[in-house]
Parts: sequence; structure tokens; C-alpha cells
Amino acid sequence: MLDNLSLAWPPGLALVRGDESTGKTTLLRVLAGALTAQAGSITLQGVDLIRAAKDSAPRVFWADPRSSEWDPLTARGWLDSLPARYPLWDAAALVEHIDGFSLHEHLDKPFYALSTGSKRKVLMAGALASNAPLTLIDEPVGGLDKPSARYLAQALASQAARSDRLTVVAHYEALPEVPWGSVLDL
Repeated sequence: MLDNLSLAWPPGLALVRGDESTGKTTLLRVLAGALTAQAGSITLQGVDLIRAAKDSAPRVFWADPRSSEWDPLTARGWLDSLPARYPLWDAAALVEHIDGFSLHEHLDKPFYALSTGSKRKVLMAGALASNAPLTLIDEPVGGLDKPSARYLAQALASQAARSDRLTVVAHYEALPEVPWGSVLDL
């Protein structure tokens, strides 16, 4: 699927687009270091993420929305754990995303009790507030209500002009009103 893939994305906002089982999530997992590439390298801001795996954790934000690893944690507990991992954490942005995604009533619920949409919103609020130089978001619209999808489009649009960060979104189609800087079709 991803054989001989070579990418050079500029900062801003990138879309990885394709049908089911085309490799979108696999690519994000490789970029995050959750899967090991069979060959090649991944360089972010001059750092080889594969060779410097221990040092790359604060540089890459990846939270697989299908994972159950956070199930025992509350949304607030998980979000409260993130500033220690991400040195560029933006607490004001987190407050903005909690408001924008209407998450207040869900913060003290454990992840296992959250709907698919609420879980994704919590993960995206953390992703966007992390300020990680590489932020990976998989299928962000799954389970979102219309107001949350509109807020997501606004939040992603604000990432497009960032010169210090690359946000890569994997989705089956381009979200309307989002100025994608780069698009990769798989």
C-alpha cells in the first residue's frame, strides 16, 4: 500500500484522503512511530524520528480513536496528563477547544462511557492544544454532530497558516471550508 512513498510536506495542514483500507491510518501510525517502517526515514524539523524514538514523543501527537487504553481515565484526567508530555502545550487553546466542541459535560466521564463522537472531540481538543510539531488526526468527523463538525472545520482552518507545525488529517474526503495545504490521495 505505502511502498515507495516519499513525502515532503510543508508546515500547515495536510489531508491524507482515500477509501477504507487504503492505508490512511497505517500511514499515521508509521508517522507516529506506532508501526515501524520497513525502510526509509521520517525526518521532522531536522530530527530523524525513527532513530530518536525516545526523544520524538513530545514532537508527535497521535491518539488512536479506536484505542481502549484510556478507557479507565476520565476525559479531564487524560487532558490533564498531556502538558507534561508536550512542552509547547497551550492551556488557553484547550479551553477554547473544550468550549468549541461543547465538552464541559463530558470531562468527568471515563472514556469508556463517552460516545464515539465525544471521545473523538476530547482527543482532538488534546491534539490541537498540544502544539506538537507533528499532529496526527484520524477520521475526525466520525460520530460528530453538525455544530462540532463546523467547529472542527474552523479549528483545522486555523492550523493551515501555522509555520511551526504540521497537522495531518486522514479522512475519506476533504472537509468543506478547510484550506488544505497538501493533499495525498491513497
